[in-house]
Amino acid sequence: MSERLTLTSAALTALQRHVADGLAKIDPHHRLVGRPVSYRVIDGQAFEITFHHVPGIAEAEVLGFKRLIGTECFCTVSPQTAESVTVRFVVPLRPESAAIGRAPAS
Repeated sequence: MSERLTLTSAALTALQRHVADGLAKIDPHHRLVGRPVSYRVIDGQAFEITFHHVPGIAEAEVLGFKRLIGTECFCTVSPQTAESVTVRFVVPLRPESAAIGRAPAS
């Protein structure tokens, strides 16, 4: 039987706070900071963080966000309008995802 981490509402709230606090440090051009963002748990197996109305995103910002999350995640960028894109990060929920938002152990 595979073990799965259940993302509680308290854990999701803590993750949202961690992302909001950390974005200013990794997003100096404010491409993600202040953009509408939504969080969603997908079938209890992953959660999704979606930024809307993003004018563009560089690879360095994607990598910075992945470091901020602190665990493996996937990113997709799709057109929203002629001037903006939607940036979506999907993070699988696994037992090791319990450390999401924590700095990797040294």
